[in-house]
Amino acid sequence: MSDLHTLGQRIRHYRVQRGKTLDELGLAVGIAGSQLSLMENGKREPRLSLMTRIAATLDIQVADLLADEPPTERAALEIQLDRLQQGSLFSSLGLPSVRASRGMSDDTLRIIVGLHAELARRAGEAIATPEEARRANTELRQLMRTKNNYLPDIEKIAQDLVGKVGHATGALTHRSVSRMAEHLGFELVHVPDLPHSARSVTDLANGRIYLPPASIPGGHGIRSMALQAMAHRLLGHHEPRSYAEFLQQRLEINYFATAALMPLKQSLDFLSKAKSDRNIAVEDYRDAFGVTHEAAALRFTNLATSHLDVTVHFLRVGDDGAVYKAYENDGLRLPVDVTGSTEGQLVCRHWSAREAFDRTNRTTEFYQYTDTPEGTFWESTQTGTGSTGEEFSISIGVPFAHAKWFRGRETDNRKASRCPDLSCCRSPSNDLAARWAGKAWTSAKLHAHILSPLPSGTFPGVDDQELYAFLESHAN
Repeated sequence: MSDLHTLGQRIRHYRVQRGKTLDELGLAVGIAGSQLSLMENGKREPRLSLMTRIAATLDIQVADLLADEPPTERAALEIQLDRLQQGSLFSSLGLPSVRASRGMSDDTLRIIVGLHAELARRAGEAIATPEEARRANTELRQLMRTKNNYLPDIEKIAQDLVGKVGHATGALTHRSVSRMAEHLGFELVHVPDLPHSARSVTDLANGRIYLPPASIPGGHGIRSMALQAMAHRLLGHHEPRSYAEFLQQRLEINYFATAALMPLKQSLDFLSKAKSDRNIAVEDYRDAFGVTHEAAALRFTNLATSHLDVTVHFLRVGDDGAVYKAYENDGLRLPVDVTGSTEGQLVCRHWSAREAFDRTNRTTEFYQYTDTPEGTFWESTQTGTGSTGEEFSISIGVPFAHAKWFRGRETDNRKASRCPDLSCCRSPSNDLAARWAGKAWTSAKLHAHILSPLPSGTFPGVDDQELYAFLESHAN
């Protein structure tokens, strides 16, 4: 059945067209005119038997009442006004509802609907407070945990597209990515003047995907950006209506890109052999498919549980110990705040994610066992340096029982962690506290993001004016 607003409008349209009043039609079908009025106003759902009598009385088919489209432009405006005024945004204003009476002109109705829509648009741009964004991100992480970080529908879409360009083994080439875009009706165009706030721009009108200059043909970053842009189209994304939806879309396009760069069949062939050889290593997986260590580690979390029967955790941690990204389904207790969010929280100083920064040789993975209140975990950690010079570590870890499948299980490195017990690594020792309490003063760094509002715009963080000016300049 169509929604009640549209159904009501269609009943009213055909009633008026047949020249019947509410009471006349009500009498003919056996209900009071007041009850029929409630149905026409979308406040009551009629039974199918009643709709059959109404259709017969008005000499139309039941399907005419159940059609999805409003019967007239005026009806469409009235339906839109009713929906907008029933929303939480309008309710929060404490204003009386405006009824679209017969005496209200179509132009007046359009203006009122336009004002409501603009109010909703502006509220949508600023809807995500930092707390809401963190909560949305936490809910998304918890949802992915229930799915073992595995999305089979996206796996199939990626595998099908990879197959259509004939890719079978090894790293996905830039040429293959270009052919994928052509298959979807797009041309990849590299330009030096992308909007500052955009990683890529898709021109739907002219069938172009604009990307940064390709400094290294086939480089992981450019391939990934192109694949993410294609994913929006393949997955049927629309403009995000909330920050939660924006985060969901971002997760899905990232998932698609890694699933295309490290396809399911080829990945399972590689990882299954490594497991049978008891020699799983993220660095080997990374090198086999020509991607970054982080991409390989995240992709491993997609497949580890669903296909290799290995529970796992992933951490990206800054050199200050703060979590950037995290995932677990192996029982490791991630550091979280009172809302359940882990991003920005400090991991234990004794975990491999932080111990690895103290090594002199950082060219290979660092292995460590860590005893925690939840059990013993084995971890493999690789450190790196970001584009702005900041250091970070990427860790993949598993419970002790699963370490037997991994290279580096023979390590003698072992630490104990009592976190979240503050005495583990957060609180100074009694001797240090006695010596320095009240005798120290420091000027703390102010992180700029603390005072920054969350990005707004049609697409969060993207300047619409700059985006549209860019498209206009390249349209011809």
